[in-house]
Amino acid sequence: MSLADRVVFITGASRGIGRAVALACAREGANVVIAAKSDTEQSPKLPGTIHSVAAEVEALGRKALPIRLDVRDADACEAAAKQAIDWMGRVDVLVNNAGALWWADVVDTPVKKFDLIMGINVRASFVLAHALLPHMIQRRWGHVVMMSPPVYADEVSGHAAYSVSKFGMTLIAKGIAEECAEHNVTGHALWPATAIESYATINFGLGGPEVWRKADILADATLELISKEPSARKGQAWIDEDLLRSAGVTDFSKYQCVPGSEPPRFPYKGLPRATKTVV
Repeated sequence: MSLADRVVFITGASRGIGRAVALACAREGANVVIAAKSDTEQSPKLPGTIHSVAAEVEALGRKALPIRLDVRDADACEAAAKQAIDWMGRVDVLVNNAGALWWADVVDTPVKKFDLIMGINVRASFVLAHALLPHMIQRRWGHVVMMSPPVYADEVSGHAAYSVSKFGMTLIAKGIAEECAEHNVTGHALWPATAIESYATINFGLGGPEVWRKADILADATLELISKEPSARKGQAWIDEDLLRSAGVTDFSKYQCVPGSEPPRFPYKGLPRATKTVV
């Protein structure tokens, strides 16, 4: 198993992409920190909790640490990082998956909403990286993965606040890769080539299953990044399909939500332009 006895800390891990990454890591031998706000069932539209995912990880024969965490709380993030390190004596990988959607124009974005998405997306990713990097540097092994896109500012067409928050995550990943290279610690950004099936796409009506891929493609791409030595691949911003193709994957049909229906790639390199406001 490529992650035998590694410890992976995942935010937003109670459902969707975070859950898929957690289970993929467990199948490869990792023990997993399940960090998210949901410690009880929220609603039928948002099933899953940190405890349900922890049980799934344990059913795969690995250990799980569920932590209720509001990533906007810097003190709570610091405490969660310490709790995770104390739990197994190590944290090898941080996956900053928790995120907030706000696809709207600048004039339709209240300042409080701007602050919210900045707090959940870019600030929380920075705070958790800041908390865990000294430990990774001391151990001379670590990956920090941001679920964020390559920075192509010229191709952004709308929802500027969301774009800034996601591009900020990518810039932090690039900074970590440069600043920590001598310590065998790196940062990566990872983004899907297509829309991904998740409760966000389902609940906000962002297309249908025929244009979605399963979250497993992001989970497999994450494994491709974190199962290697940090020094083996220079940290950069990746598109999931391109990364997996570089690793030899040629058949992507298993990721189709509708068998035989291949989802279209986003038509340009930047974030997709929303056809309606998503909150």
